Amino acid sequence: MTTENSSEGKAGALENLEEFTELTVDVDPELVGICRDSGARTEEAKAIYMKSRTMIQELVGNNTPEDRFRQRCVIATGDLSVADIMRFNNDPILAGVEAIKKGAPIFVDINMVKAGITRVGHKSEIICVLDEDPGAKIANKYGITRTSAGFLAAREKLDGSIIAIGNAPSALIMVCKLIEKGVRPALIIGLPVGFVNAAESREIVRNLKIPIPSISCVGTRGGTPMAVACVNELVAIARESEE
Repeated sequence: MTTENSSEGKAGALENLEEFTELTVDVDPELVGICRDSGARTEEAKAIYMKSRTMIQELVGNNTPEDRFRQRCVIATGDLSVADIMRFNNDPILAGVEAIKKGAPIFVDINMVKAGITRVGHKSEIICVLDEDPGAKIANKYGITRTSAGFLAAREKLDGSIIAIGNAPSALIMVCKLIEKGVRPALIIGLPVGFVNAAESREIVRNLKIPIPSISCVGTRGGTPMAVACVNELVAIARESEE
């Protein structure tokens, strides 16, 4: 069989797509109807999201705006215990929602965080700071991490922005140094994961002399899923407030 004939055979085998499209959950029209998450666009996606959200609401609580972020981070990680380690300082939800409404840029430490943030429901540009230091010139010159160098390079653009860090503690420490020198982001989502400087970097954020709004957590956990979850929840709340 030629390559062309083989390709035609595979294409023909997939002509009956119905056998692949059975929904993986029961679609509850009521739940689908109340879903306001911009990342869920099809009925199946909305049903999955709302079923998860409803279950987690009962386990985590659903009494405060902060609970919404705890819920989303629990869903993102599959770990109920992350609800207990999250910290909210200086009214970060209000600050973040207002920044989203204004179309403030969102600076992130790595492309995984950038890829996870929804593009729907807001006008904010999502910028990975790795692109702010082309060729890693600053990183190589000073021997610092590329994410730290990226935030250093972007320092004049950070005022009023949302900063979301899910991987690099060194980047979060750099952001804190820049704040000490006068940089004023609207919100820091500081959730780097790891055993070297992760817990320490978040402690620095919470103890800044300048009261910058922040969402962080204690201990070694955190990571891209939590950082993305927090940004996407801000987008969801901002979108709801304008409907």
